[in-house]
Amino acid sequence: MANKKVVKKRRLMGEVVSDKMNKTRVVLVTRLKKHPLYQKFYKVSSRFKAHDEKNEFKVGDVVIIEETRPLSKEKRWRIVGLVKRKEAKNGKEVSLKAELESSLGGEEKNADIPQLLNE
Repeated sequence: MANKKVVKKRRLMGEVVSDKMNKTRVVLVTRLKKHPLYQKFYKVSSRFKAHDEKNEFKVGDVVIIEETRPLSKEKRWRIVGLVKRKEAKNGKEVSLKAELESSLGGEEKNADIPQLLNE
C-alpha cells in the first residue's frame, strides 16, 4: 500500500485589494514583525494572487486564502472562505454573522448561526 503524507497547507487572512482579473483576486496580507535589535514591532505586507472560481469576492472583503498547487505563473493560492464583507456604497463593513441573521429572519432561527459559521 502506498503511504500518503498528510501535508498541512498554509492558511492566511487578508483583504482583497484588486478584482480586475477574471477568476483572480489580489489579496494583501499584513502581519507584525519584530525588529531583532530594537525589539519593536512593525508592519510587513505581502500581496498574493489567489484563485476565485466564481468571481464572488470584491475589493474590501476580508478572506482566508490557502496554499495550493501552481495554477498559473503567479497564482499559488486559492480563496477558501469569507471573514468579513464590505459594502460598496457606504464603505461600511458587514460581518458574515450579520448577513446570516438578516437572511434567516427572526430570532427563532438565530440559534443555527454558530453552526453555519463553522461550516
